[in-house]
This record gives sequence, C-alpha cells and structure tokens, in this order.
Amino acid sequence: MTSLPLAPFNPATDLVLERVVDVPPAKVWEAWTTPSQLMQWFVPAPWTAKSVELDLRPGGKFNSIMLSPEGQEFPNLGSIVAFEMGKKLVFTDTLLEGFRPSATPFMTAIVEIIPEGKGTRYRATALHKDEETRKKHEEMGFHHGWSAVLDQMVAFIRAGK
Repeated sequence: MTSLPLAPFNPATDLVLERVVDVPPAKVWEAWTTPSQLMQWFVPAPWTAKSVELDLRPGGKFNSIMLSPEGQEFPNLGSIVAFEMGKKLVFTDTLLEGFRPSATPFMTAIVEIIPEGKGTRYRATALHKDEETRKKHEEMGFHHGWSAVLDQMVAFIRAGK
C-alpha cells in the first residue's frame, strides 16, 4: 500500500502541533482509534467527552459530544476520510458519515504517528478553508488545547488503563 498523499503545509490556512512523545506508536494509534480510549483523553480538561463514535473506514462516522464543565453539550459530527493503519488518521467535520456534506464545515485533521527512537513523533495538522477560519481556530486555543489533549493521551497511555 502506498502512503496517503498529503497536501503541503500552508501556513495561511493550516495549524500544526508536532512533538516527540515517549510512548509507543502502536499505543498512540490504539488511543486514537478505540472509542472507549478516546473518551478518556480526547477533550482538554476540565471538559470531558460525553460520547465518541468512530467507525474506522473511509466514510465512517467520527462523532463526539464534548461536555463543558457547566454541563453544556457540544456535538462534533464528522467522518473518517482516510487512514493508514498505525500511521495516519484523516478525519473531517466537512463531511458526515457516508460522505454527506456538512452544513457547518470547519476543518480537516491529519494525525500522523511516526516511530522515533523508543517513542513517537506526533504531528496533528488542522486544515481550514481559508485564513479567517484558521485564525478563528488559533484564537479558540488550538495550540494550547491540542497540546493539552496530547499530554492527556500520553498520561492515559502511561497509566495503562
């Protein structure tokens, strides 16, 4: 199988978080593709994930409901676009399950899991339709939030839950 072709990074429309973490790539993949595990770390604390549905196939659903500390629900509906087992996961809210168009598209995410030493080079890229949407996501706290979530995922993996 050939590698998924990815668009080159565009700083005008894309945001990226890249770090090397000291957990095995297989565990990172498992944490990303197992709904019961995603629920444990996927949302930056003190927020929580009320539910996660993931059907790992192109066009499969990738839905979650985030719960604010005050109990307000924020549904996120989307789909899996493509994946390379153990290496890349591409999902979007631009398309819903079965590739149905979304009424409120925001971004496409690419999570890359790259073996590095005894750990993993983790790269999460958020692609946006335009500079305004990228800026909005940045102002919403992309770097802080996605970094916090990565820390939570690493702690979850280390705890062996």
